[in-house]
Amino acid sequence: MSLLTLAILVAVAATVYSLIGGITSMVGGGEAGHRSSEQWMIRRVAFQALAVVLLVIAALQN
Repeated sequence: MSLLTLAILVAVAATVYSLIGGITSMVGGGEAGHRSSEQWMIRRVAFQALAVVLLVIAALQN
């Protein structure tokens, strides 16, 4: 397994983790839950962007 493949898998796992964290935060409710879910969403979008960039790099190498 190459380092790039490992980085892609880590980025995808981080995306899933932040998605679950955001959903859990929203279920909690309240103002604090809303602010926390917003932070989780920002993290999820960042991890998704990283995963897409890494996938494009992997595609361009082949």
